Amino acid sequence: MKLRIGDKVRFLNETGEGMVSRIKDKLSVFVEMPDGFEIPYLAAQLVPIHTELIIDKDADNIELNPEIHFNDAIYLIIEPDHELPTLINDYKIYLFNSSSFNILFSYSIKDEEYFQTLKHGELGAYQKILLKQVKIQFFKDYSYHKIECLFYKNTHFKAQLPIVEIVNVSPKTLAESKAIRHDEFKLPVFGFLLKDEFLTQTNVEQDISLIDIARLKTVKEFNTKSKVSKSNKEYLKSLEKEVDLHITELVDKPEGLSNFDMLNIQLEKFENELDEAIFKNMKKITFIHGVGNGRLKQEIITRLKQTKGVTYQDGSYKDYGFGATQVNIL
Repeated sequence: MKLRIGDKVRFLNETGEGMVSRIKDKLSVFVEMPDGFEIPYLAAQLVPIHTELIIDKDADNIELNPEIHFNDAIYLIIEPDHELPTLINDYKIYLFNSSSFNILFSYSIKDEEYFQTLKHGELGAYQKILLKQVKIQFFKDYSYHKIECLFYKNTHFKAQLPIVEIVNVSPKTLAESKAIRHDEFKLPVFGFLLKDEFLTQTNVEQDISLIDIARLKTVKEFNTKSKVSKSNKEYLKSLEKEVDLHITELVDKPEGLSNFDMLNIQLEKFENELDEAIFKNMKKITFIHGVGNGRLKQEIITRLKQTKGVTYQDGSYKDYGFGATQVNIL
């Protein structure tokens, strides 16, 4: 019988159920009981009920090797696309959850004085997720990477303190660090430990103090019917953008260009503006492409269908007629 960490199981010869928390050896596993205790059982004496392991179907599930003893840990992983530094073109940034806890996470970079969230979501036990694929210039521009994690299980579990870690990943850091091999990655990777202590009991419960009560009394109730302030309107407006893709707006002298050249220039502008809008976590970007023969709009729609995290619709008819496409960034 094949069992994986996170599987809910029922005992074959006795009453009760639990969750597979660790692999002991090739024939047995540790089962975590509802009261938090772990008990070793032969896999042949367990019946799977269902699994809570797969939270994000797009995330990679870590294959479990029963001959290896797993120590729960969370890592930020940088994976180059080549072993030789001079031949590296891209780097993949992963959040690597080698623990039996599910994670609510956010990944941010420091942009001057502020942090910008690039990805957030939910990651299952023993999964890894691609946060971003970048060039080396990315680490030159943004060397501070912040990872925040909350830990939970879908069964009884011992409370864990959330973590907020800021990791300095610069070209110099990568050049001076030693890449290591890991079974979950094809090439040697750079690993930055975020958390490795799950067993030590830490008191995370606190009593509300008189000072806390006094502060609560000073908090005014939120007025949900109040109008949006001018500053908020300006902020919301800053999350929207309009891009005119007419060739006359992109080049000074389009007369000598072929239709193929003009289309490529327009599509390159479209892709650059869309990438920037997603990177800056904008909410809406409208591309004005005109009506014409419809080729530019068709190419834009094709690319949007292949882009994760966006939806699209026709732009406002009142403002653009049939000549614009609105992209909503989720």
